Amino acid sequence: MKIVVTSLFVEDQDEALKFYTKKLGFIKKHDVPTGEYRWITLVSADEQNGTELLLEPNVHPAAKEYQKRISSEGIPATMFGVADIHEEYKRLVENGVKFTMEPTKMGNVTIAVFDDTCGNLIQIIQQ
Repeated sequence: MKIVVTSLFVEDQDEALKFYTKKLGFIKKHDVPTGEYRWITLVSADEQNGTELLLEPNVHPAAKEYQKRISSEGIPATMFGVADIHEEYKRLVENGVKFTMEPTKMGNVTIAVFDDTCGNLIQIIQQ
């Protein structure tokens, strides 16, 4: 068994698609109409056949509450791995990404956290 798709609740699918492709550099894999919303998945430019990230609309009240609560508590919604966190931090800042935590060493890893402008905090990690 392997993970093929993981979901991330977003407030606006179009804005999330722009942020995750233009600011972060992910590649759109699927964009399929499903009624009022769309099945939009993204993949890493380095692993285009890897795990897909689904930009899930947060239209359900439980999804909205979950997203709001974890963000307000400073809890990242997900984590992305990077090879060099300091280079990635610099690249993202230059792309206009706002960080809530600069790269910080935590034991054997270094992490940083940014606001995805779609209702989530996202953590990046260098192991």
